[in-house]
Amino acid sequence: MKKILMVLTSHSEMENTDHKTGVWLGEFTDPYYEFIDAGYQVILASPKGGRPPVDPMSELTENITGSNRRFQDDEHAKAAFSHTTVLNQVNANDYDAVFYPGGHGPIWDLAVDNNSGILILDFLDAGKPVAAVCHGPAALINADQQRPGFLKGKKIAAFSNTEETMVGRSGNVPYLLQTKLEELGAEVKTALVPFLSHVETDGLLITGQNPLSAGPTAKSLIELLSKQEEQIERIDL
Repeated sequence: MKKILMVLTSHSEMENTDHKTGVWLGEFTDPYYEFIDAGYQVILASPKGGRPPVDPMSELTENITGSNRRFQDDEHAKAAFSHTTVLNQVNANDYDAVFYPGGHGPIWDLAVDNNSGILILDFLDAGKPVAAVCHGPAALINADQQRPGFLKGKKIAAFSNTEETMVGRSGNVPYLLQTKLEELGAEVKTALVPFLSHVETDGLLITGQNPLSAGPTAKSLIELLSKQEEQIERIDL
C-alpha cells in the first residue's frame, strides 16, 4: 500500500491579537479522506508531534465540511491526529508523497523548519510529489533557504494577499505569503475570484490556493501518483 505523509503545523499564536490559529481543519480532513478513500495509508507528522492546534474559526458551523463531520465520528483518524509523529523522525524514503495542509500556523513554524525544508527537497529529488494548500506552501520557503533559487520560476498557488485582507488577518501575520513567495521568485497564480478553488501543478509540485482547494489539490496528487504508477508498470512490461 502506498503511503502519504501529511505534515501539520504545531503553531497556534497570531500576532497583535488574542485569536488563535493552527491547522485549518477542512484542509486536513478533505485531503485525508481523499487519500483514504483512494486506498492510501496516511501518516501524520508535525514539528512538535502530538496533537496539532486547530484554528477555532475552522470549527465554526459555516466552515464545517462533510469531511469534518466524518472525522468527528472516526475514532481511528482522531487518534492519529492526536498522536502525530515528531517531524525530525520522518524520512522521505518511507513515503510516496507528502502533503502540507494550511491554516495560518505554517507561516510561522514550517516556513523556518529545517527538517521540513530538507524533507521537501528529499521528496522532490527522489521523484516523489510534494503538495501543499492555502498557507501550507509557506513550507516551501525553508526549502528555498536550503537550496537558494529553488522557488525561482515555480508556478505556485497559495493564499492570496487579497484573501488575507478579506479575512482580516493581514495585520496578524509576520508577512503576506503571496508577497514572500514572489520575493523568492515564485510565480503565484490565483483564481479570478477570491476563495474559489485553484490548483497549480509544476512538475512534482502541486499547490492549492485556499480551503476550497484542499480536496482538489489532494485529487491532483492522487492523479499524479497514479500516472507515476502506470509509467512504472509500462517500464516493467
